Amino acid sequence: MQQQLTEVQELIKQKSAFVDRLSSEISKVIVGQKYLVDRLLIGLLADGHILIEGVPGLAKTLSVKTLSDAIRTGFSRIQFTPDLLPGDLLGTQIYSARDNQFSVRKGPIFANLILADEINRAPAKVQSALLEAMQERQVTIGGETFKLPEPFLVLATQNPIEQEGTYPLPEAQVDRFMLKLKVTYPSIEEELEIQERMTGDSRVNVTPVTSPEEILEARKAMYQIYMDDKVKRYIVDVVYASRDPKKYGLDLSELISYGASPRATIYLHLGAKAHAFLRGRAYVTPDDVKIVGPDILRHRIILSYEAEAEELTSDDIISRIFNGVEVP
Repeated sequence: MQQQLTEVQELIKQKSAFVDRLSSEISKVIVGQKYLVDRLLIGLLADGHILIEGVPGLAKTLSVKTLSDAIRTGFSRIQFTPDLLPGDLLGTQIYSARDNQFSVRKGPIFANLILADEINRAPAKVQSALLEAMQERQVTIGGETFKLPEPFLVLATQNPIEQEGTYPLPEAQVDRFMLKLKVTYPSIEEELEIQERMTGDSRVNVTPVTSPEEILEARKAMYQIYMDDKVKRYIVDVVYASRDPKKYGLDLSELISYGASPRATIYLHLGAKAHAFLRGRAYVTPDDVKIVGPDILRHRIILSYEAEAEELTSDDIISRIFNGVEVP
């Protein structure tokens, strides 16, 4: 076992070399937001889509755009609006009178990184079309099926404070996102740096420092990271505690309407491995699970009216679960 861990450790050291380059390149433009950048890298490694929630002006869109600029890859930014149609996203058939036949014009979904800006501004049909593509990794246009490129990552943003003209995502669709991130305001020092950097006349150019092939190779290495059976059981216990809190001695039954889905178990496993990979480790610890846990669980635990009446959030419930479930 020790020899195998040593070999995986060496493999991770080789395959994670691009992480520092990528983080350094992003930091040329983005001030602070280490949490956001770290989770974007976790989603990239774990092949999981990300929903980013935060008030306007917190560099959500800029962070995603900068990430794409630092990778030699295809990028599409789609501004979701109430009049957007599924064909505007996926593509459509175009009839040619000259040839008397239809040809397929692919939409912006055919890229490695997709920025779905303000996803909750588009109607349900468009949201469903995007989320189906996320799940199936393919698109059907006029009866013909097209595979989406690899890696394929959807990074969606939504504004939590402006509800007029929005179409909230149903919980079943939100569940398809691996991570739901809550972006907060920068610190005073970071905001001073933002002011200094963004009010000058110089413009920073981001240079591509990695490729999709390098990311896919890193992903293969990440899958080889060792996870002990006790940690696997810990993940299942955390998820199951959201469904049957009494079994774990937690007084939360009246506060939770629906617990986390099996996708939570899968993504906690992959997210913990990705977190360990970014830290250069060949093994997963319970702390890796705890660190990524809130981002994976917060949109999968549906609170009851009692919890809302007590002004509790899903993060509050998740904190109680992690504090109550025994750590191996």
